[in-house]
Amino acid sequence: MTELAVRHISSLATSSPRKRSRLGTFLRQRSTVAFLFTLPLLILISVMVIYPAFYAMHLATLNKRMDRFIGLSNFTFLFTRETFWMVVKQSCIFAISAVIFKALIGFIVAHLVNAIPEKGQRKWRGMLLVPWVIPPALSTLAWLWLFDPSYSAFNYVLGGLGIGPIPWTGDAMWARFSVILVNVWYGAPFFMIMYLAALKSVPAELYEVAAIDGATFWQRLWFITLPMMRNIIAITTLFSLIVTFANFDIVWILTAGGPIDRTHVFATWAFRLGIQGGDIPLGASVSLFMLPILAVAAVFILRDVNKRAERM
Repeated sequence: MTELAVRHISSLATSSPRKRSRLGTFLRQRSTVAFLFTLPLLILISVMVIYPAFYAMHLATLNKRMDRFIGLSNFTFLFTRETFWMVVKQSCIFAISAVIFKALIGFIVAHLVNAIPEKGQRKWRGMLLVPWVIPPALSTLAWLWLFDPSYSAFNYVLGGLGIGPIPWTGDAMWARFSVILVNVWYGAPFFMIMYLAALKSVPAELYEVAAIDGATFWQRLWFITLPMMRNIIAITTLFSLIVTFANFDIVWILTAGGPIDRTHVFATWAFRLGIQGGDIPLGASVSLFMLPILAVAAVFILRDVNKRAERM
């Protein structure tokens, strides 16, 4: 018995250092360290994003009083409303056109800034980032004053040129143009700084070799710049598409969805139905309809990025 006890104690003594060494090795692994560093962010995302998303799905299955389960009745009701399909159309037009213009302007401005000598780039980068740094609600209020029907600064300048006043927020077409313009003004600097960072990562030797071979500017742009920036362009476009689809403050401050619901997007119409109309489950159903649209866009864009990553 004494020998068995001694052996058991010795085996415990030898196994505990092994366990401690395995634990130390596990904690020293890069993946473990990375997970521990990202754990607070994962918890924050779970609390602020994942839980509200599942709660919104739960709300969308309830009746207006939120005391009875009705399944998909809210969605079937939305599908029968003409205003809902108008909001879907307007949201797609708003998001897609704004992202296209932001990408084009950001791409052009990034090349212009990249052509400036390194010493002079800092002040230009700082000035061009101002629209993106200012809170969108404050900057949109300034735009609202510029679009004011009675004291519009734009109409004052146009009047000096002999052009009649434009109903910036009173006409459906001009109201859509106005919200897209403000969104482009706010979001283009983000594209610019991302594309500028991508341009900095392109090896200068590629351009030198192409210039020696007699390649023109457009050939260098098409065969060198765009392929090297393609992943950044795809990821930036996807991120901006998600943010633009969910945009609320710009549309709500400028037009509040008017005139006659002609500028409503998913976020503003969900707010109108859920908060102002008192039908929170129906508003949650409207907001959830963004999910399949963005999921399809994410699948196509990320699949293209993964294919290029496999080829490299």
